[in-house]
Amino acid sequence: KSILNYFINRSTNASAESFNAKIKAFRAQFRGVKNVEFFLYRLTTIFA
Repeated sequence: KSILNYFINRSTNASAESFNAKIKAFRAQFRGVKNVEFFLYRLTTIFA
């Protein structure tokens, strides 16, 4: 169904995959963070 969905509606999940890649790169940059609340705050302020 998902393959047919592209041909019918021309819709993909590329934007979601791009956003996940950005979050993954951000997490890799701040590996070993001790303050999780601040990390989540930075994540929401940059990508929200």
